[in-house]
Amino acid sequence: MSWFRPKDRRSDFPTFKSEWNAGRPYHYLDSAASSLTPKPVLKAMDRYYREYRANVHRGMYRASAVATQEMEAARGKVAEMIGAAADEIVFTRGATESLNLLAYSLSQRLGAGDEVVISMMEHHANLVPWQQLAKKRGFALKFIPLAADRISLDLDAARKLIGPAAKVVSVTHVSNVLGTVNPVAELGRLARERGAIFIVDAAQSVGHRPVSVRDLGCDFLAFSGHKTYGPTGIGVLYGSKERLEKLEPFQFGGDMIEEVTKEDSSWNEVPWKFEAGTPNIAGAIGLGAAMDYVGSIGIEAIAAHERTLTAYALEKLGAEPKVRIIGPGIGTDRGGVVTFEIEGAHPHDVAHILGRRGVCVRGGHHCAMPLMQELGLPGTTRASFGIYAEKKDIDALIEGIRHVKEKFGV
Repeated sequence: MSWFRPKDRRSDFPTFKSEWNAGRPYHYLDSAASSLTPKPVLKAMDRYYREYRANVHRGMYRASAVATQEMEAARGKVAEMIGAAADEIVFTRGATESLNLLAYSLSQRLGAGDEVVISMMEHHANLVPWQQLAKKRGFALKFIPLAADRISLDLDAARKLIGPAAKVVSVTHVSNVLGTVNPVAELGRLARERGAIFIVDAAQSVGHRPVSVRDLGCDFLAFSGHKTYGPTGIGVLYGSKERLEKLEPFQFGGDMIEEVTKEDSSWNEVPWKFEAGTPNIAGAIGLGAAMDYVGSIGIEAIAAHERTLTAYALEKLGAEPKVRIIGPGIGTDRGGVVTFEIEGAHPHDVAHILGRRGVCVRGGHHCAMPLMQELGLPGTTRASFGIYAEKKDIDALIEGIRHVKEKFGV
């Protein structure tokens, strides 16, 4: 495992020296929403547009061949990051599209008497598609409840819910609200025992901690490029080769077909069967560069850095009167997400006041409204960490929180 100093890495991220931030404090603590983009990723995308701008797979000339080669190399880099094979990686627009693809394609086989099991911690992207398709297809949507501690999943309830009628189990690896690391390997084992398809939403774990699809035992896994130091508009759907070959396409058009007649069509091989039309070539190449960047630092080193920052934030926040942490405490395996509430202050107001001081956090329901309703909260304020975050950013957060409390007289 390599080690690094975040202040040395900050120079890799032009945002910190942009004209928007010149001469003012800038403490970026919103990496769970979107990570910043390092120079190597920007350079790789710029090189594509400047030097070999062409479409992929179809052109019989050098620029197209190079573009195809670079995009497919990126697919291999993504596969290596999560312990998959290159032909098990589908490029999408993000985790949301990946999860929608799965919901729409898999639900075609579901109907009355079937069940899909998700958890109370799910992001809307892994809840709303199943919810809406359950209304159309007639299958039942079941929720693994929170345990008595209100920060973990009730595994005893999960064992009962994942029964003979369960056809799909789809859960988040790391909660984007609580920071809880769910026991996805155990949930995957329960799903396999029942013959159910197992899906993992890894939007908050890939790029932040080691992730192996083989170790998790998942059939499918989804994540977004923009949360892993890559560009926006690119994401990944991993699927085992066997599952992808059985899955029906989500979109139709160019490049995903093998042959088309007036009467019928046949599909290309996986993964291209699921990549209709011109893909986000620059985005895929940028994501490949992001995988290289993460690999150059070492995923274990990144995970250790986030653990150190998270423990520091929990300690500082825990010592602040009128501040309540929502999520696991110090000494727990958790993600680099710390969520809290300030007594008497709405999270939108908290985030706004902090933002005016250059402390970038997220306030609201974090696209997890059913979880907020379950916790009896209108929302929370969330700080989240990346490669470039330092303890001084958390110190600025604490100073900002004290300013908020002064404003609200708490």
